[in-house]
Amino acid sequence: MHVISKKKLREFWEKHPDAEEPLRAWHRIVEKTRWENFAEVRATFPSADLIGHREEGHGVVFNIGGNKFRLFVVVFFEYGRVYIRHVLTHAEYDRGDWRKG
Repeated sequence: MHVISKKKLREFWEKHPDAEEPLRAWHRIVEKTRWENFAEVRATFPSADLIGHREEGHGVVFNIGGNKFRLFVVVFFEYGRVYIRHVLTHAEYDRGDWRKG
């Protein structure tokens, strides 16, 4: 899968250094795979949750770093692309910051 863009991950781990290794690990795994559907995402990341299907793709949330962080992406299975939308701490997630844009 082609991840767009690693920059969002990097910006997040610069603010939250303990997120760096788990986010790098997630990125390495995703770039080496080619998912065809959400079941394949779940086979790779059993805790991933589908958060909606819209015209722009499938929304998926990942628990990162032992559930300390949340990673929201949109997956375009047909194009082999994963767009990073939000990377949040669990506290930011609980406050609903992911709903802001």
